[in-house]
Amino acid sequence: MLLSSFDKGIFMRSSLLCFLSCLGVILGYSLSVQSEEASSRQRSEPEKIESSWDDLLHGIESPEEWAEHKQQLRKRYLELLRDQYKPEKPDLQIQFHDTVIVDGIYRRQLISYQVEKDERAHAYLGVPLNLRGPAPAIVALHGTYKYGKQRAAGLIDNPDKAYLDHLCRRGYVVIAPDHFVAGHRIPEAGPYDTKAFHEKHPHWTSVGKFTYEHSIAIDVLQTLREVNPDKIGVLGHSLGGHGSMFLAAYDERVQAAAGNCSASFFRQNARVEAWARDHWYVYFNHIRPDLLEGKLPPIDFHEIMSLIAPRAFLDLSGLNDGDPLTQRQRVLMLMKVMDVYELEKAPQNFAFFVHGKGHSVAHESRALMYSWMDTHLKPESETKTKLVKP
Repeated sequence: MLLSSFDKGIFMRSSLLCFLSCLGVILGYSLSVQSEEASSRQRSEPEKIESSWDDLLHGIESPEEWAEHKQQLRKRYLELLRDQYKPEKPDLQIQFHDTVIVDGIYRRQLISYQVEKDERAHAYLGVPLNLRGPAPAIVALHGTYKYGKQRAAGLIDNPDKAYLDHLCRRGYVVIAPDHFVAGHRIPEAGPYDTKAFHEKHPHWTSVGKFTYEHSIAIDVLQTLREVNPDKIGVLGHSLGGHGSMFLAAYDERVQAAAGNCSASFFRQNARVEAWARDHWYVYFNHIRPDLLEGKLPPIDFHEIMSLIAPRAFLDLSGLNDGDPLTQRQRVLMLMKVMDVYELEKAPQNFAFFVHGKGHSVAHESRALMYSWMDTHLKPESETKTKLVKP
């Protein structure tokens, strides 16, 4: 039977009304079910959150037991670094190569100093001009970038990562050293290639090397009359982020540390073998055989972070920086680290910030890192608020 245009219109309107009516019934039923579920929710006590990170304090009930366990963790950490294979520390023999006054606010100098008997590191040193006395000082660590310290000084690339410039303007003395395979010391094979290093030091590790060198950067700071030797901090992003954690755990002269978008840990990490590549930048060459067999090192990031306690540590990370499942595990890990700070009666010295801006050093992340340094390295009078006078 053929329908006229008029009949077709009536048929289509009827079908649409029928569909909407059915949809209304379905939606009504769905909302009714949701309403019933909501109304059936009952009051509950908070449940204990359990995770794979709970081994940090497993079987530990007292500060005394934790102090003893902490000594064991430090031994494991130094073994992970292969610290026993580091060379003898040489005389610094600091040299000043050039000086620039920046905006009349601070003095920036290119310096070099010995890190091995046949090897010199280069760094930028920033010193505010109008200091009233010894100031707090910070080791500013750059990420994986060919020209290293130049970016940290604000001379090239991304100004978000110009930590030396930002911090000198806030009254800090700052040293921004090159990573040992960047800047002035790029290997023949290219930036961040560690082959030559491992040929020279077959039993040491890249992480041990850069952590040791960053500790020497603290030695340099403590030779300066403008520096308060008891107020030393470290911060960085990416490679510089986990470098900050490694240094603070290694050198107790660090009183405040902040790591932004640091690397993923060993457990809960589908790409853990990246910590022991067989080419380019190799962090820990000696753990590669075990990693390929599925065996992890006897220490992980939550335990390394705990070595910093009770000194101040801030961890910043992006939930969408790499594998989102791994980054969510980071939150569980950090909550367990807080338990250690609670046990050491210093919860005010630990914090973490989790955002959704990926692998970045956004304004709010920088503001938090710099404020963290202010809180823990500057006099309370510089951060204390005041009421408005009548």
